[in-house]
Amino acid sequence: MEENSKLACSEVYEILNLLEDEYISKIPDRIINFFKEERDLDYEPKINVNIPLYEQNLKRETMIFITILNLNYWSDSENEKEEILTALSKNDKLEKKEQEELQERYNPDNIFKKKNELKEQITDNSEN
Repeated sequence: MEENSKLACSEVYEILNLLEDEYISKIPDRIINFFKEERDLDYEPKINVNIPLYEQNLKRETMIFITILNLNYWSDSENEKEEILTALSKNDKLEKKEQEELQERYNPDNIFKKKNELKEQITDNSEN
């Protein structure tokens, strides 16, 4: 398993240890054991229960794991699950749009094209 995934497993395992029994009891033991066995034993995540998880600079994979746990084990209704899936879909679309914009902005072909256009403008202006 990749190092980043091991760190995320450590963070998830730490979060699970902070949860109340009503949440832990909904997760199969094999899932909890997965996080326990795959975690990085040298990494001790610091989770503050007074701060929302999304504000704690956790690994992206940690947030993905927590979302999957929420979707599969903690969401009690189909409506809750649908809300999570809708939010994930919106996030995915936004992320793709941002990536496309970055690709367009930093595409080497476009950079050279703009540079050449600028040279042409300077040349045209100096001839006048």
